[in-house]
Amino acid sequence: MNRDVCCDSSPLLPQWERGRGEGILNWYAVAKTAELAPGEMMYVEVGKKYEPVCLINYDGDFYALNDCCTHEDASLSDGEISGDEIECPMHGGAFEIKTGLPAAMPVVVPVKTYQVRVVDDDVQIGLES
Repeated sequence: MNRDVCCDSSPLLPQWERGRGEGILNWYAVAKTAELAPGEMMYVEVGKKYEPVCLINYDGDFYALNDCCTHEDASLSDGEISGDEIECPMHGGAFEIKTGLPAAMPVVVPVKTYQVRVVDDDVQIGLES
């Protein structure tokens, strides 16, 4: 997968500013539950436009954040999970896993989040159509 195309430094609006729940979601299976143990994350591309996403298993629940740090062009899936935060590998900025909100400087802009569901053993991410 090509992560070079994911990061363009443009600010991303958090879900609550994108009208979460107003659009119809298209669900995409991106992984099997057994592929991602608690405390692990993986890079996936979702949908027709191959949206770059960092899929995280946090204490048995799955969360999805846009893979691009909002501070610099860096792939969050190359970072580390520390408690309930994901740390960017470039400058150590961090985001809350559950909300995408900034948790540590130099990050000040939230990262885009996505709805996630598990159907049977498929982890699915919803994108607005």
